[in-house]
Amino acid sequence: MSSIAKGSFAVDMKPLPEPDVADGVTLGRMSLNKRFDGDLAATGQGQMLTAMTAVQGSAGYVAIERVTGTLHGKSGSFVFQHTGTMTRGAQQLSITVVPDSGTGELAGIAGAFRIQIIEGKHFYEFEYEL
Repeated sequence: MSSIAKGSFAVDMKPLPEPDVADGVTLGRMSLNKRFDGDLAATGQGQMLTAMTAVQGSAGYVAIERVTGTLHGKSGSFVFQHTGTMTRGAQQLSITVVPDSGTGELAGIAGAFRIQIIEGKHFYEFEYEL
């Protein structure tokens, strides 16, 4: 039986060493630092690889993020895997728990994380099973 966690989060992204630019495509790397509030009270740390094209709004990214804290009162950590594509502004995003990445009371966790941005603020809905 799955559970749903809801709340908000703040994200701080910083570019890492020099991007690689060739043929109108920029390959870059960013550090991710997040603070989750709500049913998931945690921090997230990770790295993102990006590809930005010369076409406005077309890009892709992948990221790995370790989340550490409590989820509905259970403590531990797990890892999110992100895959995102933008085609001229239309987004397609998948964020899932890496299998067998859970520790502590979150061992065995599986699930999918969804993001909604409203007026510049990030909200999440995390459907998971333990």
